[in-house]
Amino acid sequence: MRAVVKSLLCGAAALAMSFASVAGAADAYPTKPVTLIVPWAAGGSTDILARVLSEHLTKALGQPVIVDNKPGASGNIGSAMVARAQPDGYTLLVGSMSTHAMNPALMANMPFKGVDDFTPLGLLAYVTNTMVVNPSVPANNVKELIAYAKANPGKLAYASAGPGSTNHLSAVLFEKMAGVEMLHVPYKGGAPAVVDTVAGQTQLLFSAGTQTLPHVKANKLKLLAVTEARRSPLLPNVPTVGETIPGYELSVWYGAFGPKNMPADLVARLNKEINRVMSLPEVKAKMDSIGVETATSTPQEFGKILRRDADRYGKLIKDLGIKGE
Repeated sequence: MRAVVKSLLCGAAALAMSFASVAGAADAYPTKPVTLIVPWAAGGSTDILARVLSEHLTKALGQPVIVDNKPGASGNIGSAMVARAQPDGYTLLVGSMSTHAMNPALMANMPFKGVDDFTPLGLLAYVTNTMVVNPSVPANNVKELIAYAKANPGKLAYASAGPGSTNHLSAVLFEKMAGVEMLHVPYKGGAPAVVDTVAGQTQLLFSAGTQTLPHVKANKLKLLAVTEARRSPLLPNVPTVGETIPGYELSVWYGAFGPKNMPADLVARLNKEINRVMSLPEVKAKMDSIGVETATSTPQEFGKILRRDADRYGKLIKDLGIKGE
């Protein structure tokens, strides 16, 4: 009996030491620089967001948090690097709704699973996604635009950054729910799509306010609505598309991720710091100035948003037979 008790006590002591070791490792994190991968080129709203986050995390964690831009394959190259990394908190990602909820349904031979291969750390921000038209379009609100589109089936041309882009999906969802038929004109990126909508080559565009609002202020585009579920605090007087078409919503979010299987205590620590940074007045002001609304969440809440959008947009993309380029 004494031998059994001694064995049990030794086992318990070893287990306690193991837990203490894990906790100690988490408390000591980080002991070296952290890499924050951005899967797009420098200079865009995602990159700006990541650099603001890295600046404040560097101060909070006591180690450099280095932004590393790894663009290519619609965000897949940089995202795949994080999916393959060790889950030790030293390789993190600023990902988006498009990389994690849309790309897996759009592209064959994906190098990662958008939901299963990552640990959600926290929601970072929403991009204000706008619905704008060229001033030549005789519509000043969503209801009038629907009436115009129904009176001119197949003639209202909308621009996008390419098949499967958020611009494209926003318009396809609008067509489906409004019962209208429009003409899709894809471009090689968002910038030329905006330019041709301003020029009148295309008449309608769903795009981030960072790209459209300067033209709205210059009276070169008309702002009809935003696509989120609620009105944007940045544009409180602008209605949502859903106020005219109940149930319409397309929210473009950014979030922080790590590789799958990150320790829960490390996830909790990073989430706490990320939420603190996203709540800082100077960070909110900085992101407001480029049309990005900061956000906070628990890892679990962000995980639910990720899975919901992956299911919703994945089904829509497959049902409509949309293929990415």
